[in-house]
Amino acid sequence: MNDRDLPFKTAIASVLAQQGVDLRVVIVGNGVEPDYVPDGVHSVTLDTNTGIPEGRNVGAAALADGHAEFILFFDNDAVLPAPDTLTRLIAEFDRHPDAAYVQPRIADPTTGQTLGRWVPRLRSGDARRSGVVTVMAEGIVLVRRSDFEAAGAFPGSFRLYHEGVDLCWRLWDLGRIGWYAGDIEVHHPATNPARHADYYRLVARNRVWVARRRLPGSLVPVYLADWVVLSVIRFRASGNLKVWLRGFAEGLRGGHGERRPMSWRTVWRLTRAGRPPII
Repeated sequence: MNDRDLPFKTAIASVLAQQGVDLRVVIVGNGVEPDYVPDGVHSVTLDTNTGIPEGRNVGAAALADGHAEFILFFDNDAVLPAPDTLTRLIAEFDRHPDAAYVQPRIADPTTGQTLGRWVPRLRSGDARRSGVVTVMAEGIVLVRRSDFEAAGAFPGSFRLYHEGVDLCWRLWDLGRIGWYAGDIEVHHPATNPARHADYYRLVARNRVWVARRRLPGSLVPVYLADWVVLSVIRFRASGNLKVWLRGFAEGLRGGHGERRPMSWRTVWRLTRAGRPPII
């Protein structure tokens, strides 16, 4: 959105510095014309800000003619700290051929801290431990293109938050898995997601939408009840619980789009992987 001049130039330079890979790069201007497009990089300008998930979809579609095997989704304030980061991530697919996506370990470049929300499993204390995961940190993730297309891309209507949960559940429903490579580090500033004005509303609305789109009917009320309890505990002291509840009600009113619930086999696979789809 042309609001991160130096961080964005650093981000794109770190991608273009990758060695041992055939790169095709596209910058998506989400409601703006990108003001920095290096030589050899393509750009797409959208008339309006469509939100982050749909912006990623537009970027992936713009690269479709290249027949690339993988898609790297990359925030414009992230950094690949070494020129072999991408080749190491790609090598993980050889070691884990059933993986639809590989998630690196994200760390703040100044403090080295890895936030709990960046570790895509329930037990996030040891951020360097690799393993099978069922969700993703969408800002920096490498996805197998064939699986991304088979699953149907990110839910563009979500605008922001939980779009990765929706995508991951569909990837698992294809019989695939996610892999967290805790030994491969990438950088991203440790920012607070609540800095966005619509944070509390969208996280609540999209929780409802995820459940109504992807869960078997009997699990929907269980999932939503869990998140009501957790959110009351988390947000009541912040003064934003009423906003959260309004977003929750908005989700219940509809707008979630298609309903394509996962199979009970997928429910069992997710549970065996350590994250039953009610949490």
